[in-house]
Amino acid sequence: MSDLVAPAFALPRVSTPRAVLFDAYGTLFDVYSVAELAEALFPGQGQVLSVLWRDKQIEYTRLVTTCNHGAHYQPFSELTRAALVFAIKKIVDGAYPERATGQFFVNFGAQIEQLLAQYQRLKAFPENLAVLQALKRHGIATGILSNGDSAMLHAAVQSAGLTGLLAHVVSVDAVRRFKTHPEAYALGEKALGLPAPEILFVSSNAWDALGATWHGYTTLWVNRYHLPFEELGIQPTRTGTSLGDVLDFFPDLSVSIS
Repeated sequence: MSDLVAPAFALPRVSTPRAVLFDAYGTLFDVYSVAELAEALFPGQGQVLSVLWRDKQIEYTRLVTTCNHGAHYQPFSELTRAALVFAIKKIVDGAYPERATGQFFVNFGAQIEQLLAQYQRLKAFPENLAVLQALKRHGIATGILSNGDSAMLHAAVQSAGLTGLLAHVVSVDAVRRFKTHPEAYALGEKALGLPAPEILFVSSNAWDALGATWHGYTTLWVNRYHLPFEELGIQPTRTGTSLGDVLDFFPDLSVSIS
């Protein structure tokens, strides 16, 4: 989004939100930016590895949330490690299924640690800084509501240069339920002291935007990759293509974003 101007199409009319809550992974931080390192470590397989890693990571959050009423919960950092190990075993080590687990970690332990360290330093999307600065300048409360552990999130915020721009960094670890569980979404209302309809929830993950919409948030789906939305009979409040589209919810806010 460049200079903020009236869009060429009519946006759905909504009340101006009183706060903005962002998803972290995929929304503020590019989870696929690890592909560059993955490619260096596993030539020819980095992109496929990063995609499978992400897919398995989300699958694991759903498994441990829904099975046995959350009895198998593990923090996001542990699920991220487990998903990476799975991805490497499937894509890189799949030709040797008989290889002992111990030997696998001898062969790939260093690469696993490098990729996990890089996950703490994911690249932020280029428009993030200007958007968050504009919101803070105009006194609009902001925060993160994420599946990530608190330590992971604070490391990512600091690495991305966003320290001080997000008043609340909320991890679902507090309730041991990952999104899209309603207890996870309720943490945002509690942190901001506002009901869900007065909060703009922003996510690049369609499943997350859907879950937040079901919970009652005003929602923006940041559809960076021009994908179809979930086919479950409901749409987010609005759809955009970058974080800059958050500013369209605030008609009195004017800012230039390069």
